[in-house]
Parts: sequence; C-alpha cells; structure tokens
Amino acid sequence: MKSPLLLLAGGLVLGIIGVILASDRAGPLRAGLASLPGMYWAGSPGHTLPRQREHPREQHEGDLKLSAEQIEVAGIKVSDAAPGVIARRLAVPGTIVPNGDRIARVSVRLLGTVAELRKRLGDRVERNEVVAVIESREVADAKTEYLSARFTHELQEILTERAKRLADIKAMSENDYLRARTAFDDARIKQAAARQKLFALGLTEQQVAALQNQPAGTLQQQELRSPISGLVAERRVDLGALVGREGQESELFVIVDLSDVWVELAVAPAELAHLAQGQEIAVRARADGDAAPARVTFIGPLLDKETRLARVVAVLSNPNDTWKPGEFVTAEIRLAAQPVAIAVPKTALQSIKGARVVFVRTDEGFQVRTVLTGREDERSVEIASGLTLGEPIAVTNTFTLKAERGKSEAAHED
Repeated sequence: MKSPLLLLAGGLVLGIIGVILASDRAGPLRAGLASLPGMYWAGSPGHTLPRQREHPREQHEGDLKLSAEQIEVAGIKVSDAAPGVIARRLAVPGTIVPNGDRIARVSVRLLGTVAELRKRLGDRVERNEVVAVIESREVADAKTEYLSARFTHELQEILTERAKRLADIKAMSENDYLRARTAFDDARIKQAAARQKLFALGLTEQQVAALQNQPAGTLQQQELRSPISGLVAERRVDLGALVGREGQESELFVIVDLSDVWVELAVAPAELAHLAQGQEIAVRARADGDAAPARVTFIGPLLDKETRLARVVAVLSNPNDTWKPGEFVTAEIRLAAQPVAIAVPKTALQSIKGARVVFVRTDEGFQVRTVLTGREDERSVEIASGLTLGEPIAVTNTFTLKAERGKSEAAHED
C-alpha cells in the first residue's frame, strides 16, 4: 500500500517543481540546477547545446583567365622559376666612353690638298678602306724618285750579270767588273731608300708594288685608308682644304669601333678592396633596366685631386651599338653572394591581403599562388615554399594581374 502512495506523492512534488521552474521567478533555481554535475538547462544563460565541430573549408587560390593576346598587350613577361643568387651589391655611378684601344685617326704625313672625301659623319668603314684622297707635290716627287731608282736598279742588275759573264771568260778586266758591281750596289741602296721614304709618307706595300702600273697623271694623288673598322665619329676637314702644314689640321677623320666600350667608374678608396682586375660587374642604364656584364680591366692607382675618387675601367660588349658614349650608367659590384634553390625577381611578387603571391602561368591565364619568401636583395627574392622549380611565372607588370584579381573579387561579391 505504501508504494502507490509514495509514487503519487513524488509525482505531485515533480509537478509543483515544474510549475515553479516555468515561472519568471525561477531563474535562480534553474541556474542552480544547471550548475549541478552533468546537468544543463536548455535556454539557460551561458549554456547551449553542444554542436558538432566545424571543419574549416579549404581555400582555393583565384584564377585569372587571360588570353595570350591579352597577356602580350599588357606587357607581361613570363619566366621559369629557377635557382638564383642572393647577393649584397654596391652601386657605383659611371659613364660610357669609347674603348681607348679602338679609336683610330686618319691623318696625313705630308703637305697636300684634300681632293676627295669619300665618307661622311656616321658612315661605317672597313679596315683598309679608302676614306679620302689628297694631292701633294711631295708625294709625286717621292713616287717619281722611287720609280727612277727602281729602273736604275733593274738596269744595273742586268749590266752586272753581263759583266760577270765577260769577266768569267776573261773578256773584261777585273776593275771594270768591280765598277759594274759597285754601280749595282749603289742603285740597290737608292731604291731601298726611296721605298722607305714612300712607307714614311703612308703608302702600303701593295701601293708601292702597284706604282709601276699607275698612270703618270695620278702620281700626285695619295689615298688615305682607315686603319680599323668602325664608324666615322669626326670629320675635321672640308674638300679642298690644305693639310699637313705646321699649324694646320693633319687629322682628317676619327674612326671609332663601338663593338665594345669602356665603363668609367669613380670609386671611393674604401670600396676598392671589393674590386680586382678581371672581376665581373653588372651595368644598368636604368634602375629597372636589364643588366649587362662587364669586366674590370683597370683600377687606377691614383686618386683624383678634386673628387678623391679612384678611376676604374671595365670593358662592356656592345655588338648592337646599344650603349652610347656619354650615357650615364650604374655599375653593381657584388660584395657577397649566396646561392638559393629558387629565386624570383622582386617584380614577380605582389601582396594580397597581407600575403605575398606570385602569378603562375596556366593554359587559361594565371593562377594566384601564395608563397613563403626568404632572403632577398635589391633585385631578387628567395622562395622558400609555394613554388616548384621550373614553373612559369609572371615577372613583369604583375600589378596589372593584381588589379584584375581585385576586380574579379569585387564582381563576385556583388
């Protein structure tokens, strides 16, 4: 009998508690019950039902769809990710000047008048090409003297051979033979002297050999030839000008070979320790221009009295006449270098939402790739992760790609 009564009493108590908890004044009681071990109350402040743990969604980098034509119009260059060198460099100002070993002057060695000028300023000439013709009485006299001495020498040679044959058969006295031999030796010496005089006036071996076939009316003409191949940098005389006299112009042309040029640098004494003859340096015409290699050939032992700087000369190859004398350049001298597995130009990197990214070339355009960078210098940045060796990436005008990425994101949000 007790058991049904106890169950009835318990049900009544639970019903009363439920009514109390449902009222607005039951807040403290609900909080107390919720604080018991293993208890919670749905709707209690600070207590919610446990939810399943959310897994972060994988974030995919954005793609930029661009055609090959659009990429070309935007001026975007693509290059493969490759090993590089992170270096500390010293920038030194310099100037392009003609190579002092490749400058030649076409000059005259006698008094004469300019009869022909076959080259103008800027014309290209080849080695031994005739650039001018002068007329001179002095050269005419020298040529005539040589031709006379040559004829006399040939005649005396014939007479001497004849005298020797007569002397051998006792048909000529020994004294007569000796006189013939002496005349021959004298003619030979005079021909050699006349020949050397022509060489001193600037004639070549081939010109001297061709004199016997030269018309007599042209003996007063002297051809002037270029000693090197190059460009006519200066023309100092006019047609009909008198040249060769003391106090007058003796140089007609200045020929410059610009196939390689000099880079003249002004280096502080404290920085000379980083330079050595034969060392390779990088030369740039602009801060963002491509670098060209040059090799140091001269380090001045003396300092300039005014600037207190040393003169350093480097030879720079110039096959396409890209570097112009007088142009200002900057030379980069490498002080320390460390190779890295992957290095990209600084121009290849952009910052998007605080992360450094590169733009990897794909079939449809570019993929934005987040990378982790390492060491860097003025030109290059080491890529520690996020990029594979050999992957093609944009290396110029990447700000255009960044702007396109921003437009795409804005359009997507709209």
